[in-house]
Amino acid sequence: MVLPGIRENRKISGEDGKRFFTPAGKTKRRPEAIADRMKDYIRSEGLAPGDRLPQERELIDRFKAAKGTVREAMKALETQGLIFTRSGPGGGAFVAAPSAQHAMELLSTHFFFDQPSLSDIYAIRKALEPEVAALLAGQMTAQQLASLESTIRIYDHPPVDPEEQYRQRVAELDFHSQLAQLSPNPLLGFLCGLMHNLLRELPLARKIYADPAPSSREEGLSYQYRLMAALKDGRTDDARRIAAEHMAFAEAYMLARAETTGQ
Repeated sequence: MVLPGIRENRKISGEDGKRFFTPAGKTKRRPEAIADRMKDYIRSEGLAPGDRLPQERELIDRFKAAKGTVREAMKALETQGLIFTRSGPGGGAFVAAPSAQHAMELLSTHFFFDQPSLSDIYAIRKALEPEVAALLAGQMTAQQLASLESTIRIYDHPPVDPEEQYRQRVAELDFHSQLAQLSPNPLLGFLCGLMHNLLRELPLARKIYADPAPSSREEGLSYQYRLMAALKDGRTDDARRIAAEHMAFAEAYMLARAETTGQ
């Protein structure tokens, strides 16, 4: 039996389920299994970023795996950003601190050939970003607020050329990414940041940002200034409402511009 809203653990064919594939009981490849055991080892040993992993010979003996299997497992962990290698004297494999940006880039690759639409992205932004704003109301330091104001200054004036306009549009998105990074709920902030990353990489969004036609800069600024005031004053409900209105406005603008670009 499948619970409502939960997909079965099998490959789902057809348009609706083309992104979902988690076969129940699927056997992992040997290098993948060894990579998982290495993660367990890092946790159980309490290793922290910068700590050295055992030498290759010790890993081969510990995990009872061939040299090629261990190397492939290590390469997988390096790709995931969990370890890094250094050659020369004092070299070897070391535990790394995976960055949120690295994780977002890996997740973005999942959508390389099956990109989400603007509506897909803004459906998530409208649901989550007002909650980030509500959580941050009254909790931000003077330095954090000053950093947001510094970002706003990048686009608080008309651009002199298309290149500056593009930089300004990206900086407008950076404002929201800064808020996401400050979220006291790291998962909520990460999901919002992922949406921003997808927008930065979405060809249609980049085309809209580069469009020399008049933009929504002034109205967007109005929302952000009002949001800043609510955050500073600790007005939780106002922060949530303003952020929600801003996301609805931004979605409407982007969808309208998408139509005029012929996409």
